[in-house]
Amino acid sequence: MMKISVPILSLALLIGGAGLSDAVAQVIRLGHIRNTDHPTHLAALEFAKLVEAESGGKFTVQVYPNSVLGGPKEMFVQMQTGDLQMVYGGINTFAWIDGGEPFEVTALPFLFRDYEHMKAALDADFFKPIIEKAEEETGIKIVAINGDTTPRGLTTTDRPVRKAEDFKGLKIRTASSPTVLKAMTTLGALPQQVPFSELYMALRTGVVDAQENGAMVVDSSSLYEVQKYYIKTDYIRDIETFYAGQDFWDELSPDDQKMIRSAADKAGEYETKLLHEQMSQVYDKLGKSMTVITDPDLNDIRDALAGAFDEFEGKLWPKGLVEEIKAVQ
Repeated sequence: MMKISVPILSLALLIGGAGLSDAVAQVIRLGHIRNTDHPTHLAALEFAKLVEAESGGKFTVQVYPNSVLGGPKEMFVQMQTGDLQMVYGGINTFAWIDGGEPFEVTALPFLFRDYEHMKAALDADFFKPIIEKAEEETGIKIVAINGDTTPRGLTTTDRPVRKAEDFKGLKIRTASSPTVLKAMTTLGALPQQVPFSELYMALRTGVVDAQENGAMVVDSSSLYEVQKYYIKTDYIRDIETFYAGQDFWDELSPDDQKMIRSAADKAGEYETKLLHEQMSQVYDKLGKSMTVITDPDLNDIRDALAGAFDEFEGKLWPKGLVEEIKAVQ
């Protein structure tokens, strides 16, 4: 029987070891801002499962929830530097970084009729050049725009709001967004800036008598204890979006890019399903403590806002984009 010398055996083990090393899965780090009970996190875990299964173990996805890697802006920077491969977060937040400013239109008050309208607009051909330019200027790839989020509604202390004139004189705590402030002042409301940590007490003591947040926030922050009405205006919408660092994306093969896109779309559909189930339960719960108005006259409000955002046309987003969005069926 032929004897194998120790040096030859060692060389064989080294070669075999190199082969094993090559087989180690590539790690994709994905961050988001939601807690571990939120549909976004559950969808991110679904994405991880799909990628690992469909790649045959070539990739593994590590999910970092609850802003442990920072807020949206911090995570965008990490994708730009290559320290983070992917993020699952709102399309609204893309407007927060240089090069993403046109996406401020996605947070325009009362623009989108529903989630399907918003998704159809962002998937439309007229939006593709906007996406491509933003990707080029930011170094961040938009992989999949998919996953409904909690729309922002309105709560009031003692006034039902059903049409545009009901906003007049309303002391409302809002975000500091220039488009939100413009919408509220145009409607005759009196927007106020109050830190969220102080909002409950501000509503209780009458510093403000209204606020705009989604139903889940109203529930989790117990705002129903100091507010009488919840009005389902759904006036600002968002869509959870899978982003990737452009350098990371460019290193993937076309087949791997296709696989990751497919997994992202499936995970986004899963997120939407979970969110809608939770939203139904939240409205039922709020209805036990508040009067929930589900049918405000949104067309009347939109008519009152006609022309209010013209000053942002051609500055924050391309001229004519809002009309193209409105026309989407």
